[in-house]
Amino acid sequence: MPEGHTIHRLAAALDELYGGQSLRASSPQGRFADGASRLDGQVLLGSQAHGKHLFLPFGPRSDMPLDDASVTWLRIHLGLYGSWTFDGDREFTAPHAIGAPRRRVGERGEHALKGGGGSALTGLNGGTSDAVGTEGADDASSRVGPDPEEWEPPEPRGVVRLRLQGRHGVADLTGPAACELLDAEGVAAVRRRLGPDPLRADADVEAFVTKARSRRKSIGELLMDQAVISGAGNIYRAETLFRVGVSPFRPGNRVSEERLRTIWEDLGPLMEYGVATGFITTVDLDDVPDPLPPEDPEAGRWYVYHRTGRPCLRCGTPVAEREVAARRLFWCPSCQSH
Repeated sequence: MPEGHTIHRLAAALDELYGGQSLRASSPQGRFADGASRLDGQVLLGSQAHGKHLFLPFGPRSDMPLDDASVTWLRIHLGLYGSWTFDGDREFTAPHAIGAPRRRVGERGEHALKGGGGSALTGLNGGTSDAVGTEGADDASSRVGPDPEEWEPPEPRGVVRLRLQGRHGVADLTGPAACELLDAEGVAAVRRRLGPDPLRADADVEAFVTKARSRRKSIGELLMDQAVISGAGNIYRAETLFRVGVSPFRPGNRVSEERLRTIWEDLGPLMEYGVATGFITTVDLDDVPDPLPPEDPEAGRWYVYHRTGRPCLRCGTPVAEREVAARRLFWCPSCQSH
């Protein structure tokens, strides 16, 4: 399942691509036909993310306040299989896809849109998919995509729940766990069920501390509980607990307030880096092996995640793995003994 930084990155992309535009909305699959008909011709007023939930407000005019009763909110949760794919002319700045399931652990998952104008997001370059991860912006002369007047929207591929079409390109949503229309109170009700999100400016670290300290479940489980803290997934859970030296099996009510705040303070910058680049990297440069072992490529990105049996980058103890709540949990038995 995409972690929270992906949803914030997606929100930023959709806002840049479509914010302030009147969009065509359709449901090629048909399952969201009524909802799409309500959104068709409406203006995208912005975008918001809270944990793994995406909220898109639509209204008849671009100058509408978000609390206006006529604003309709689209809520999307990608779940395990949901993704957005993009296509457009040479003016359309977008990645090829965000949220699509990866075929390999650690695969970036975002490739520059071939023939498009680069990416709506920092961290990707334009041109072809081979440009992924390079720095800098492409110039117009290097773009090989169709002119705006020549581009035609492609036929939907796969089971497309929702298609949003703007002036220069389309965004197709497939396989979401949730895709529904809400009013402002409905959005507020969803958000009340969620814990604070380290990537949101309105996040309250004390709410996280209070919720974690009130539970006997292990901190490793609590970091995956979206009602305790929103957005962290399996990779961030494993990596931040290693980085702050906390055992994933320590009950939440036995983790000090100070250490819980340290976890929060560590998660924030890690997830912000993910938003900026579309790439989860948690290893400090001083801890990256030189040279990088060819049999352990993850050592350049992660301390413990997906490194079972390989030496801890700090103490050399083999990284351990255990299934907890149907998810694989990774930790260093030595560095995280408390």
